[in-house]
Amino acid sequence: MAPTCSVFLLCFALLSAVSFAADPFVSYDFRVSYITASPLGVPQQVIAVNGQFPGPLLNATTNYNVVVNVFNHLDEPLLLTWPGVQMRRNSWQDGILGTNCPIPPRWNFTYQFQVKDQIGSFFYSPSLNFQRASGGFGPIVINNRNVIPIPFPQPDGELIFIIGDWYTQDHKALRRTLDSGKELGMPDGVLINGKGPYKYNSSVPDGIDYLTFHVEPGKTYRIRVHNVGISTSLNFRIQNHNLLLVETEGHYTSQANFTDFDVHVGQSYSFLVTMDQNATSDYYIVASARFVNETVWQRVTGVAILHYSNSQGPVSGPLPVPKTDVSSPWSAMNQPKAIRQNTSASGARPNPQGSFHYGQINITNTYILRSLPPTTINGALRATLNGISFVNPSTPVRLADLNKVKGAYKLDFPEKPFNRPPRLDRSMINATYKSFIQVVFQNNDTKIQSFHVDGYSFFVVGMDFGIWSEDKKGSYNNWDAISRSTIEVYPGGWTAVLISLDNVGVWNIRVENLDRWYLGEETYMRITNPEEDGKTEMDPPENVLYCGALKNLQKEQHHSAATSMLNGHLKLMLMLLLPSVLTFC
Repeated sequence: MAPTCSVFLLCFALLSAVSFAADPFVSYDFRVSYITASPLGVPQQVIAVNGQFPGPLLNATTNYNVVVNVFNHLDEPLLLTWPGVQMRRNSWQDGILGTNCPIPPRWNFTYQFQVKDQIGSFFYSPSLNFQRASGGFGPIVINNRNVIPIPFPQPDGELIFIIGDWYTQDHKALRRTLDSGKELGMPDGVLINGKGPYKYNSSVPDGIDYLTFHVEPGKTYRIRVHNVGISTSLNFRIQNHNLLLVETEGHYTSQANFTDFDVHVGQSYSFLVTMDQNATSDYYIVASARFVNETVWQRVTGVAILHYSNSQGPVSGPLPVPKTDVSSPWSAMNQPKAIRQNTSASGARPNPQGSFHYGQINITNTYILRSLPPTTINGALRATLNGISFVNPSTPVRLADLNKVKGAYKLDFPEKPFNRPPRLDRSMINATYKSFIQVVFQNNDTKIQSFHVDGYSFFVVGMDFGIWSEDKKGSYNNWDAISRSTIEVYPGGWTAVLISLDNVGVWNIRVENLDRWYLGEETYMRITNPEEDGKTEMDPPENVLYCGALKNLQKEQHHSAATSMLNGHLKLMLMLLLPSVLTFC
């Protein structure tokens, strides 16, 4: 495949060189495969991208076109998804079962999407078969265009932290546990960038490889933190250093200092950290389990080292403890309620982030999505939203629509929970294009959960404990609520978000806690424009994969021809813009 890749990249270089009016391209080859690693001292099979665990950085700038050619070297189907990247008009690239057929083993598929009007910190990960529990994840950075300044001085450097709970069993074994009707139990540890904990006391086994981050005294670094774990909220802290919150999932925040910060499953944050301490020793970097019995869960702690260039010795002594008070349920909410939008800063566009006055828009529909503890349905353990445990359609939704496949799914998802027996179903929300909806996530489960909406950012206007009711709107933040794509919902509580439905497509709504997602706690919004003229939704890409009722349309994939990689929207652009390059390729 190496000659093919070279030709592919050469074609891109030539296209970029002559296409000055178009937005630039960045292209990546992602080879997803198994490798053996021992992050917690036990050899195990993990999922790597290009031989790296975690995978490499995907780096782009606002409005860039991103091309990712994914080679599936696993022994099972694969999809990669990009939580928080909105895929404007292009849910064909979202990498979720409701929108894409899986990439079969030994096949490749080229994703192509534009990071339209976006900036910020995100990550990619597998979306099928519990694979994220074995890896396959990596960071995404979408930079500001040069013409739009960031709302803080340019940092002296950047550090990325990929944190998450971890089991020494692989995703297949964990899948079998859930399939047998059992819960997963306590994780075996926490990884920081794929490495285990520094030996901070005798409970940590010898010989575990840990990370050391090298910094210069007096410098300020942008720290990007992503929780890609399975189900555990983690408290992130750097000993004796403040975390100045500046961004979350593509939106700049009002800047506020924290000594430690709770990062829930699926969430991403940016902080500025100034290296303003003395260098008598190194410092601990800690990511530890939160909202559990922390004494019992002591092993669920990741520890790395912060090393000043003039450090005089190794760190020692106990780990710093979180100072954020979570002793009572209401105090736990103080931190997320303090996250506010920086309304005067420009984001991806030059207009201020606060220019969209969401608090003055009439709500057209309200959806109350209630989660409950897993229950048995048809003899199997399942998780539900509004009493429905979702079964993914065998044919992706928009493919079914365009090819007139009947019965692939149903548009009857209830707007509120009903007191009826739970069931398996393919029920989706029939949402209205250009409507302005309220979604209330009501968590009646026993664990804190993170909820995510693909294709959108939403305004987090309220959260509290108890049962949501209409009168709760009086407590909403209608001025500077943060806009993001993944939000925590405390057990026994609710979180309300507002969404402007301006992105046509089929978009997944799910819990990011991987065990609950695997058991069916998800649904979709289907948003179509009745006056569609090709401007609000893209056509399926030329390289679209077929499955389910349309599997007979799928052609066998041949890797010998150099042109096999020039597919989808890319091939169309080359045909229109640069026929000589296409001929050469």
